[in-house]
Amino acid sequence: MISHPSRHCAVELQALPSRIGQVRRIVSAQLRYWHLDPLIDRAALGVTELLTNVHRHAQPDKTCTVEIELLLDRLMVSVRDHDPRLPVVEDAETFATCGRGLAMVAAVSESWGARPEGESGKVVWFTLPTPSSVRPATRPPRRAVADKPAHRFAEVAHTVDLRRPEHAPARSAVAG
Repeated sequence: MISHPSRHCAVELQALPSRIGQVRRIVSAQLRYWHLDPLIDRAALGVTELLTNVHRHAQPDKTCTVEIELLLDRLMVSVRDHDPRLPVVEDAETFATCGRGLAMVAAVSESWGARPEGESGKVVWFTLPTPSSVRPATRPPRRAVADKPAHRFAEVAHTVDLRRPEHAPARSAVAG
């Protein structure tokens, strides 16, 4: 399900290893659509870590919802599941192969957190700052209507003879 595609995207899924890659591709595609390509790697990493935590720790089921929302100057990414227990950040050993997920989310994001959703679950979220070039700009003022009426199609001075095509100079994309 994609809702309000200009600002919000939500995907409901079972947090299974086979689905995590699919959601990562969905998030990447949505960020490309929003012209937020510089955020793709960090958002994909964060989503992967949050979904992996749901897969490993959430009880009673692995159903969750991933949401990404484009706000004025940041991207909000969240994962909602049905387990009310909030995540605990632990210090991982130097060579540990797991237990670093939330630390990685904290490292790549601007901010992150978790909040309970009553007794029905929790939301774990993180934010990424958006590049200034994609922030919504104020709308430029509308141009005033010109006093001079536009030419009708038949009044165009330059005519084209369709039997004698005009030739444009050859161009190449290859340098040299």
